[in-house]
Amino acid sequence: MQTVRRIVHGSSAAALVLLPVGPPAVAVVPGDAPPPPVVGGDRLGAAGVQVAPGPGAPPLPSGLTGKSWVVADADTGQVLAAFNAHTRLPPASTLKMLFADTVLPRFPADEVHRVGWTELQGMGAGSSLVGIKEDLDYRVEDLWRGVFLSSGNDAVHVLANMNGGVAKTVVDMQARADQLQARDTHVVSPDGYDMDGQVTSAYDLTLFARAGLRNEEFRGYCSTRWAQFPGAFDKSGQRGSFGIANTDRLLGKYPGLIGVKNGYTTNAGATYTGAAVQGGRTMLVTVMHPASSPKIYDEAAALLDWGFDAAGKVAPVGALAEDLAPSEKPARPITEAPSPPPAAVPSPAPPLRQPPTTLHPKPVTAAHAAADGPGAATWSAVGLCAAVAAAGMLRLRVLRRQAERRAQAQGRGN
Repeated sequence: MQTVRRIVHGSSAAALVLLPVGPPAVAVVPGDAPPPPVVGGDRLGAAGVQVAPGPGAPPLPSGLTGKSWVVADADTGQVLAAFNAHTRLPPASTLKMLFADTVLPRFPADEVHRVGWTELQGMGAGSSLVGIKEDLDYRVEDLWRGVFLSSGNDAVHVLANMNGGVAKTVVDMQARADQLQARDTHVVSPDGYDMDGQVTSAYDLTLFARAGLRNEEFRGYCSTRWAQFPGAFDKSGQRGSFGIANTDRLLGKYPGLIGVKNGYTTNAGATYTGAAVQGGRTMLVTVMHPASSPKIYDEAAALLDWGFDAAGKVAPVGALAEDLAPSEKPARPITEAPSPPPAAVPSPAPPLRQPPTTLHPKPVTAAHAAADGPGAATWSAVGLCAAVAAAGMLRLRVLRRQAERRAQAQGRGN
């Protein structure tokens, strides 16, 4: 009989359901089909810690509380260690990696889309939002920054509607998961919001991240620490912007980190997949549902440290499955000098059309706008950049006036 374990999260009545890995053990009789092979290798289908240390291998970090985790070399695909790698759990916003794997290649970054009111409907209560407004134009690249930095479910829903609708996008995401051999994943919503039956695994999330990092745009967005996001028009007809910051707390703090996605919901708890480059090697770590949400970053950093130290000193316990999607060009290597973040310098708000004066009164609530918002350091950086820009403009004006005066003086002298 299958076992179901329920854990009450805080004071919430919602329950986390741990689904067993693979089919229940049954006696095999003649004529029965053998059980399907475990994706990535048999050891990854076993419960508990899987590691094969060799001489000089460091011990695994102590005090790990995640219900499931994986440490893998992103380039070779070798899984160096794992704990309940195929256990099915709610994904939270880490499922947005699969959304990006599916939809990101379909629209050019500079395409402009006017958001309709219906595109912002159907989001779950308390969803994280970047602050998109209906009847305004947005570039696709800005929408993706809203997805990766602010984990904006509003940005996901707009892009999903551009892709033919939420229902179609869910079907497309499931098909993409199948191409990536992510057999533990069942997609119900494109944004990772808690939905009955929506599950994935640490193994599958690692596959999504590895596939995404081979895409230059994906890699650029997930490594962006802060950016300017288009705002509304003021009374003079000028469109403003506001700063957004990446909610990944390891980005900019852990050496060599290049992304990729964090998440949190009541059912999922905290989830995180991170990738870092050190010494010409890219390490991938996924951690799901630690004992407390803040631990997600500590445990991920500890496993990254262990992975870099253990590389070459442990035998792999499994492998990351390869992408089965047909491709006209070879897979892009992951470990290379990262490109400069695309939004390190804020781009000006796009010169888009002013909206009609009548708008649907559906403002983003203060609670949503505050969720996962930029911290004081980010706003300080934004303010400093603005001050430097203003000072530079003033200096240019002074120099221009001095040049004009000299030219006039020379003209009078001639």
